[in-house]
Amino acid sequence: MKTVIQRVSSASVTVEGRITGQIGQGILVLLGVEKGDSEAQADWLAEKIVGLRIFSDGDGKMNLSLRDVGGALLIVSQFTLAGNCAKGKRPSFDSAAPPAEGQRLYEYFVAAARRLGLPVQTGIFQADMQVALVNDGPVTFILEK
Repeated sequence: MKTVIQRVSSASVTVEGRITGQIGQGILVLLGVEKGDSEAQADWLAEKIVGLRIFSDGDGKMNLSLRDVGGALLIVSQFTLAGNCAKGKRPSFDSAAPPAEGQRLYEYFVAAARRLGLPVQTGIFQADMQVALVNDGPVTFILEK
């Protein structure tokens, strides 16, 4: 399971002209599911993301978590994170989970994040989405489990 997380001042996802998810201060999570990924990985990543101290304290140091700042999560499925660009000019998606398994684990991850008690918004799995964000910092991390 691969994620790109971005600390944001605001973020939204739009599908067919309609906003399906929108947050203020928080974390935008782009989630890619690969073959062999599990619920345990999703649980670990959700806990890690919520507890990661990437928000600034009063001294401007990254010392506060999403929970500490009362932020929210916007979780967007990102199939292309499973892309391998090592050979040729066209990415290979051989390591990506099949769509049904990818959707199951994406939904599991969303539920795991919600169980942690923070506001969670989402995109729509397999939809053509437009994601808008104001990356605060910019602060961006790649997390894999």
